[in-house]
Amino acid sequence: MADTDEKSQNPIIETIKTIVYALLIAGVFRTLFFQPFWIPSGSMKDTLLIGDFLFVNKMAYGYSYASCPTILIPQLGVDVDAEDFCGVFKGSDSRLFGGEPERGDVVVFRHPVTGRDFIKRLIGLPGDTVQVREGFLYLNGEQVERMEAEAFVETYAEQGPQRQYPVCSNGAVGIGAECVKEAAVETLSNGVSYRVLNIGTRAADNTPVYTVRPGHFFFMGDNRDNSTDSRFAQAVGGVGQVPLEDIVGRADRIVFSSSGRSILWFWTWRSDRYFKRIE
Repeated sequence: MADTDEKSQNPIIETIKTIVYALLIAGVFRTLFFQPFWIPSGSMKDTLLIGDFLFVNKMAYGYSYASCPTILIPQLGVDVDAEDFCGVFKGSDSRLFGGEPERGDVVVFRHPVTGRDFIKRLIGLPGDTVQVREGFLYLNGEQVERMEAEAFVETYAEQGPQRQYPVCSNGAVGIGAECVKEAAVETLSNGVSYRVLNIGTRAADNTPVYTVRPGHFFFMGDNRDNSTDSRFAQAVGGVGQVPLEDIVGRADRIVFSSSGRSILWFWTWRSDRYFKRIE
């Protein structure tokens, strides 16, 4: 009897059990409530910057197959997709405890083709028409209210682990120089306001009229000239219109932010962005 008690209290076994329980709890938490998300690109500047870390609120819109976690660790060769966990539920038009996304929300969704997570702003709802003319956004035939704002200025330098350089509206500048983007504030019909950036004249500044299909949504990045979004068809690497089932959740608040290549570079931490609300 004593041997059995000693085995049950083996510290190695107890440690393994603790780790397993912790992983199970973390998996349930991530699946049902919040999913961590790092901002890898500048497509949502200056609402979101490269290196911002946030939690995606999965409860906001209910649950679909996309609510299951995706585990991607390239260094270890780990690439487990949400479809690997919950693909049996893909193809459903409804969501468990569903709630409809609202125009202007900042949303994380799965790319309908690649399955990779994207984050953009929701612009068009089912039945809407969306068009960009000369850089101005039109919804249902009406130009969205737009007011010029103070320019966005950043340092021309490598950003984030991918060492991306920003694109500037003030032309080619040297390393360490000021990189400027023109800015404006758009206000949607429901009162949601946000800043958008402009680099210059680009092909996506003039688009055809898109009609958002039933059960789908139209997304755009706030950094309009540096965003692969619903203005671009999936056939050419774009996002296209995103079905409701591919939506993961709503981004509500930045938790942490670092402008460096590594989170360990404490001198690159942006303390002014901690717990900042996403608008």
